[in-house]
Amino acid sequence: MRRALLMISAILAVAAPTAASAQPPAPLDSLIGAYTREHDFSGTVLVQHGDRRLYQRSFGVAERAFGTPMDDSTRFRVASITKLFTAVLVLQLHQEGRLDVNATIGTVLPDYPGQGADRVTIHQLLNHTSGLAAFDRERSFQEGVDNGLERYQKPHTSDALLARCCGGPLEGEPGAAFSYNNADYIVLGKIIERVAGMPYAQVLDERILRPLGLRDTGMMRSDTILPRLASTYFYPDDTGKGVPDLPVYWENFYAAGGMYSNAADLLVFADALFGGDRLLGADARTRLLTPALDEYGYGLWSYGFERNGTRYRVAKRPGSIMGANAVLYRLLDQNATIILLANTNRADLDVLAQRIANVLVR
Repeated sequence: MRRALLMISAILAVAAPTAASAQPPAPLDSLIGAYTREHDFSGTVLVQHGDRRLYQRSFGVAERAFGTPMDDSTRFRVASITKLFTAVLVLQLHQEGRLDVNATIGTVLPDYPGQGADRVTIHQLLNHTSGLAAFDRERSFQEGVDNGLERYQKPHTSDALLARCCGGPLEGEPGAAFSYNNADYIVLGKIIERVAGMPYAQVLDERILRPLGLRDTGMMRSDTILPRLASTYFYPDDTGKGVPDLPVYWENFYAAGGMYSNAADLLVFADALFGGDRLLGADARTRLLTPALDEYGYGLWSYGFERNGTRYRVAKRPGSIMGANAVLYRLLDQNATIILLANTNRADLDVLAQRIANVLVR
């Protein structure tokens, strides 16, 4: 299964773990301990099964210049996990009858300048089959250094992002192919703003963050010092030398990747989304989880795996920008959640999440 990358990859690490909650089950403790040591993991691991916290520990350093250790309250840039929040907001407006996911972009944004205005639907934006051209094509850290990341290293309003990065010709036939693309979710952010009549960050706050009490979650702002936010570090090769991430305006990732959060808040969000109707009703949640091309639903991957003749349904939302690396993984029928948050690209979090899931279902 292909891993979704926002722009570049992510994860690093060091050091010994801080304290856990209760004593974790031995198989989990052994698996996670070995993997985090082997891959120099720096971040937080949380595993919850129903009402039982099976594992929560933080490893490594949040700020290298001062040797600030990670702890379970550390906040992280969560990159494309933002897309899942955006998809939820779209579906909330849809279930209220204020937005039709089968409508075209131009129906909601009549001033949208792109070729797909009357051809691309909101549904196709949500499942990355829009055919919109990708505007962030850097596939390596060095390519970003050599070419610069103008769309991220200069501040842009969301209107400017829409016009400059998402408003050109189509690159493919709408609905024909899966193509992971930040442009899709920037357009969705503007659609949310237009329908709700307020900025994306305010819609997010009023509809998800405040109702769920998520005090460690929000949109990144370059003009604001955010307490307890882990700095991010990127390892461009196998030499073991990590460097601070390229300076960017995180606001420019907008509704596609501009959020921060911590493990505890993401668990509350996951339980509200997958474990009841606090965020979405049953019909909207079914839309969210119905896989299309590349097993992608709305803002997440929705698929299954088999163990000992039993099939287990999974909803997974990874996120990765340079050294920011995250996975929100839900075993849908077991009411089990795995949250992995890191500030480097040293470890493959998709692999770790699946290995943890294998322990939970065996």
